[in-house]
Amino acid sequence: MSFVNNHIKELLKEIFEKELRDEVRLVFFTQDIECEFCEEAREFLQELASLSKKIKVEVYDFMKDSDKAKEYGIDKIPAIAMIGSKDYGIRFYGLPSGYEFPVFIDDIVDISKGDSRLSEKVKVLLKSINKPLHIQVFVTPTCPYCPRMASIAHQMAMESDFIRADTVEIIEFPHLARKYNVMSVPKTVINDTLEFIGALPEDQFLEKVLLASKIPQSPIYL
Repeated sequence: MSFVNNHIKELLKEIFEKELRDEVRLVFFTQDIECEFCEEAREFLQELASLSKKIKVEVYDFMKDSDKAKEYGIDKIPAIAMIGSKDYGIRFYGLPSGYEFPVFIDDIVDISKGDSRLSEKVKVLLKSINKPLHIQVFVTPTCPYCPRMASIAHQMAMESDFIRADTVEIIEFPHLARKYNVMSVPKTVINDTLEFIGALPEDQFLEKVLLASKIPQSPIYL
């Protein structure tokens, strides 16, 4: 089964040939009896890797390779850890389809270059963070506003060793939609203490991140 049509494949080959600098590893976690979207996600990644020698796919079993899952902080599947010259803490849970597909491609390019597209001001302010922050962006493939938040979160993770950024496709993880009361998307949750709904420009997103870095572990809803 092909997930990308031939026209898009040719465009991606050109992008990867022109833009990719260093190798990008897509570390994928599945299991023997693959979950509903695991097989599709694995085949999708392998199809992408066929378009460039600089994209490598590693496949691990979530249960049998539990040490690897622990190493990458993976707690659910399907899961993709995107690794460049180092592990920037960028994770994608689910199949990167629909509106999230361009975000995934941009992530590959950014990680290969080892640099985000954030403004210099935002990059500098992110350096002030000195405690671990876990950003979760809950999305759906049909949400046109979700890519902005997923992309900014991933770029922030590239700029700060204290930030881990997950994009979570809630159709594939309905239990998390219930846990975090996700009634609309994009919904962003930081450290389980601060949450907000909607798409923000990067400077306003940064304000939320900086606020989360200073508050105790008690719920704040904005």
